[in-house]
Amino acid sequence: MFNLKKDSISHRAQVSGISPEHKDYLHRVRMEKIFVRVIQLLIFCTALLLWEICANAKIVDPFITSQPSRVLKTMIRLYVDGVLFQHIGITCLEAIVGFVLGTVLGTLIAIMLWWSEFLCKVLEPYLVVLNSLPKIALGPVFIVWIGAGPAAIIVMTLAISLIVTVLEVLNGFLTIDQEKIKLVQTFGGTKFQVLTKVLLPASYPTFINALKINVGLSWVGVIVGEFLVSKAGLGYLIVYGGQVFKLDLVMTSVIILGVAATVMYQGVVYLEKMLVKNKT
Repeated sequence: MFNLKKDSISHRAQVSGISPEHKDYLHRVRMEKIFVRVIQLLIFCTALLLWEICANAKIVDPFITSQPSRVLKTMIRLYVDGVLFQHIGITCLEAIVGFVLGTVLGTLIAIMLWWSEFLCKVLEPYLVVLNSLPKIALGPVFIVWIGAGPAAIIVMTLAISLIVTVLEVLNGFLTIDQEKIKLVQTFGGTKFQVLTKVLLPASYPTFINALKINVGLSWVGVIVGEFLVSKAGLGYLIVYGGQVFKLDLVMTSVIILGVAATVMYQGVVYLEKMLVKNKT
């Protein structure tokens, strides 16, 4: 009976084009992923539970650290007041605009620097200095130049993410196998053909890494900008809550930021899977 069942499974696997061993391997990989997700969820829920218990038991001061139940009440109050999604929407819009602009402009500048070796040598020390410069120090300058508003926040985001994107993408271009480039040039390929046929297709991992880095940098830039000039947004709620000692509001904003940044990062991970799937 057992042998008949085993033969039946083996026959179905062969018909589907997958060997029983490969099918078993895929099953184990799938189960491992589920196990990892379950453990991650348990860790998160345990942390929330311990936070709530410690606050209720006065092990930590809930006035300073807040607690999950108070965070939930604050979130509901913001929703009832009709301002929750307004603040979330403003911050997310600024982060997405800064993220897209930083990635696109950074990639275009990296292409320009790769295209012109002379320009790359001229601008290299300036890129190093700008990358080392604390961008937060430029915040007041941007406010004076551009004015207090969303534009200054987006420029602040660009200042933090742009140079990192340029250096990351340019470094990826320079590490491409030179033999592939020489092969295209040997057959009479132009520099544009080298860029489109060799460099860009081979740089998918570099682009994905740049996107993942830019997710965090974009949120940093937006929050720093909102700390300085904004009158709405999650950064504004954090500053306001800190000024009036409403730590529940601060923790609520921080948690929403964490969720929003995670969703944005998972979007990049999904894009990576789609690109890999299309390439294969």
